[in-house]
Amino acid sequence: MSDPQYRTNERTNVWQGAAAAVDAGLRAYMLRVYNLMALAVGVTGIAAYYIASSPALLSAVWNAKWILFIALLGMGFLAPKLILTKSKNAAHITFWSYAILWGMLIAPMISVSLQANVARAFFITSSIFAALSFYGYTTKRDLAPLGKFLFMASIGLIVALLVNMFLLKSGAFDLFISFAVVLIFSIMTAYETQAIKDSYDPNDSSSTANSKAIFGAFILYGSFITIFIYVLHILSMFSSR
Repeated sequence: MSDPQYRTNERTNVWQGAAAAVDAGLRAYMLRVYNLMALAVGVTGIAAYYIASSPALLSAVWNAKWILFIALLGMGFLAPKLILTKSKNAAHITFWSYAILWGMLIAPMISVSLQANVARAFFITSSIFAALSFYGYTTKRDLAPLGKFLFMASIGLIVALLVNMFLLKSGAFDLFISFAVVLIFSIMTAYETQAIKDSYDPNDSSSTANSKAIFGAFILYGSFITIFIYVLHILSMFSSR
């Protein structure tokens, strides 16, 4: 007859080995997400600076800004389906096209901003993102209940932006909205990071895991770029005073 203590220790070792395998897989999965997101930020930066350095390209982008904006919204709406249910190539084309579109749209903003402000905005955004993403990854608190609040807050911010853009045209309200956007999307970064972490499944096929990683990078990238834009906008507003 086997020793009961031996069987208990054997089961414990199996559980610990399985847990270690999951932890290693999760770390590799999250590293893939962050690497893709960082590369997308780099692609956006290259596209933005390339366009900003060419008056002809900058003028063309400015004239087509509403078309590009609508294309960006459409891609953001279709991205979950394209990334999660289509081919690997379709997922990558969607992801990198989205990053390039953002670079085109922020190029005019980069062109008129002080280089020091751009550098400061990137540093501040990176610090905020790193801190909130780390919190989302490590916290034991369930952040899922924040989802509904963040969705409603995002809708409210869009409405406020449109009202101020077309009706109020208030500098003070613009500054308030900008701070609110940074705050909401900072919280969203923590929420999204935990959701991406929870979506990891060690039993996923390599194709499914790859699609999940691209989509995770896609949503984190969106929050990063949004925070960057509004941090830069805040710095530019204070610089112009």
